[in-house]
Amino acid sequence: MLSPETKEFIKEHKNEDPRALALQGKRYPSVDIREAVTQIEGWQAAKEKLPTWAETDGIIYPPRISMEQCSSEPTALYKAAIAKGDRLADLTGGFGIDCSYMSRGFREATYIERNAVLCDIARENFALLGLGNINIIKGNSEELLHTLPKQDWIFIDPARRALDGRKVVALSDCEPDVTALESQLLEKADKVMVKCSPMLDITAATRQLSSIETVHIIAVNNECKELLFILGKDNGENTQIECVNIQKGNCNSFAFTLDEEANSTVTYCNSVGKYLYEPNAAIQKGCCHRTLSHKLQIDKLHPNSQLYTAERLIENFPGRKFIVERVTGFSKSETRELQVLGKANITVRNFPESVQTLRKKLKLNEGGENYLFATTLSGERKVLIHCRKAQAD
Repeated sequence: MLSPETKEFIKEHKNEDPRALALQGKRYPSVDIREAVTQIEGWQAAKEKLPTWAETDGIIYPPRISMEQCSSEPTALYKAAIAKGDRLADLTGGFGIDCSYMSRGFREATYIERNAVLCDIARENFALLGLGNINIIKGNSEELLHTLPKQDWIFIDPARRALDGRKVVALSDCEPDVTALESQLLEKADKVMVKCSPMLDITAATRQLSSIETVHIIAVNNECKELLFILGKDNGENTQIECVNIQKGNCNSFAFTLDEEANSTVTYCNSVGKYLYEPNAAIQKGCCHRTLSHKLQIDKLHPNSQLYTAERLIENFPGRKFIVERVTGFSKSETRELQVLGKANITVRNFPESVQTLRKKLKLNEGGENYLFATTLSGERKVLIHCRKAQAD
């Protein structure tokens, strides 16, 4: 797909600014400068998002929007750990990241994509990566679905952009509309994995899809990246939620059911204990605050604060752990004592002022080993909690 001259240009300039390179086309008449810039942008994005692919010479990268929409390597590996079997069909192939990782757990896989350029890219990359078990089909997955043989798993990542370019989140607004295809998908596969935006309302989705067995909330480095809905015939009324945070190769998981959350009782603290706990992004998205309090026997600071406290260290807490140094109010004498810290990491939880406003009032620079949480206790008392990390992340 790329000329030898263009490949050499990419190799020599891949660490340079793509925007500056785009203006130098006249200096390199034998180079397809537009395609070269696309490849350099793609490789630079892949260094962080897809390190294994970035280390592989010859990978072809798609235009920027496909790079932005594709899964990261950690989330693709997570999907591959879930789905195993004989046959896999990816109905929305795209750049092919998810298909490439998931296909390794299957005897054969089918990649379907209506964009001819993406099909060509996938064909070259899959061959380069030695993935000879993937059959590539150019076409509309909704039209081709009935032609597929029975699958063990179907993977689908509906496009989250409307025809006019607007971003959409609701399942019924995405393309293809999984809510309309649900019964057809389950006729063709034992299990269906639906990748969704992290902004999607999970409760609303459980009302729209009747066959959900499990929901996986995936965060990477404490940033919520995607939701996975596993559809199947073993679904019941009590859906299980897996809250997962992937960090430095480790996977911290907390599981609960919707019934557990509805029936658990949360306890609130009278005062802040020795340790302060901040749930990770997946827990925050899962809204499992009752279950977390009940299962781990920790007290919540306030119904809206999303912070917890206990007198003991919980080694496997799904989030950050801090040792509390002191809890203060906002009198001049109390804030003056904090100013001697010089700098601190400030977080606001259920508090009327912004981090920037507090930093200015407290005259503290950002960073260091001290942490300040501005929050509200269950008695509506506004406090500053000064702490330091109990364990390294």
